[in-house]
Amino acid sequence: MNALAAEPVGRPLFPPLSGALILSALLAGLAADLAWEVWARGITPFWVGGPLEPAALVQSVFGLQSRLLAELVHLVVGVLFYPLGYLYLARPLARLLTPFLPWWAVGLGFGVGLWVFALYVMAHLAAGLPAFLGFIPLTWASLVGHLIFGLVTAGVIRLREGTGRA
Repeated sequence: MNALAAEPVGRPLFPPLSGALILSALLAGLAADLAWEVWARGITPFWVGGPLEPAALVQSVFGLQSRLLAELVHLVVGVLFYPLGYLYLARPLARLLTPFLPWWAVGLGFGVGLWVFALYVMAHLAAGLPAFLGFIPLTWASLVGHLIFGLVTAGVIRLREGTGRA
């Protein structure tokens, strides 16, 4: 199948939970989180003058004092729960509503969904900050980071499935 083609027709809506699927989710999450960190801490400072700080958001939402604990929460969510969200929420919804979209567009849409979740649901509704942080430059850097995360997640899952390992 063409690497840019739409998702295969005839696949089950939800993948069966297996060790291979968990491994694929973990690999996707590790790769996506690494890409996010390079963007957030390595590149974003040159654009907006400072890094993206998701741990600070986790601290404010959950009232955590420990920066390390907040970093660990964000790491676990990014490495395990977000890739599972892609597999069991985003991709099935895309297959139902927009089956014509290629995998990379679904990945980018997933990234947008994560961005909305982070900057509207968590930052605004849960932490009381302005919606999307008032659309400051950091908002747009966060969008790019979440797009990268979604694309890498979808790409790794796609690669793993193409080899029969997911």
